[in-house]
Amino acid sequence: MKHTLTLLTALLLAPLAALHAADKPNIVFILADDLGYGDVSCYNARSKVPTPRIDRLAREGMRFTDAHSPSTVCTPTRYSLLTGQMPFRAGRVPVFVGSGGPCLIKEGQLTLPQMLRERGYATATTGKWHVGLSFFDVNGQP
Repeated sequence: MKHTLTLLTALLLAPLAALHAADKPNIVFILADDLGYGDVSCYNARSKVPTPRIDRLAREGMRFTDAHSPSTVCTPTRYSLLTGQMPFRAGRVPVFVGSGGPCLIKEGQLTLPQMLRERGYATATTGKWHVGLSFFDVNGQP
């Protein structure tokens, strides 16, 4: 009887869990260097490289078609995406001093992943980071 009641409760609550999950959509953000608007087939039927997985994500999800990069190179763009700030606000010229250099994101600075985690999302990144790996300056000082 106890197992039946547990199973029945789970079956009755499952639709509520599904409704709650629908309130918080999955977010997949792809930032690719040297990828043009017409390079993936969901935006250009005559694309030279087939992109069926990206096409499916675009078809089943939300596409943004009016975006502007704050810079012509990757590091300032990544910084802006993560912090919501223009790269010149990092206070360094040049903005990037090397992959092992000081982190452009100041300790304690609010970032997009932090905001998402505060709202119950699990966040991860793969690939190139390029905003510095430590909270030390070029002289090794905090």
